[in-house]
Amino acid sequence: SFFYARVLSNFYFSTLNTEFQRMVNTHKVEGYEAFQSKVTELAATGGDVYVMFSGSKNTDGVSWCPDCVTAAPVVEKVMETAPDDSHYLYVGVGDRTFWKDPQCIFRTAKETQLKGVPTLIKWGTKQRLQEEQLFDETMVKMMLED
Repeated sequence: SFFYARVLSNFYFSTLNTEFQRMVNTHKVEGYEAFQSKVTELAATGGDVYVMFSGSKNTDGVSWCPDCVTAAPVVEKVMETAPDDSHYLYVGVGDRTFWKDPQCIFRTAKETQLKGVPTLIKWGTKQRLQEEQLFDETMVKMMLED
C-alpha cells in the first residue's frame, strides 16, 4: 500500500509539473532568407508569432550587440508565459558590419524596416518594441496581452 501511494504521488506531482511548465514554441534562424521562410511557415499555424531580431552570436554564443545581450533574458522570461499556440522566432541579423550597412536587407525590406536591434515584433501587427524598451519586462508583457 505504501508502494502504490508513492507511485501515485510521483505520478501526480510529475503531471502537476508538466501542466505548469508552459513553453512557447521557440525557433532560431540566421539571415533574411531563413527568416522569411520560417515566419511564413509559423504565421500559417494561426498562433501569434513574436519575432526577435538580434545581432548574430559569435562562436561563444554571445551577440556582438550589448543591448541584445541585455534584452534576451527579459524577452525569453516573458515568452515563457505566452499562449501554447504562439511562436517565438529568434532571428540573427548578421555580424556587426553586415547590420551597420545602410543597405542591410533587414533595414530596407518592407516587411521588417528595422531601425535598430534588438527589435521584437508581434508579426502581422504594427506592434514593435526596440532597443531599451526590451529591457522593461512590463512593456514586453503588454505586447503579449494585446
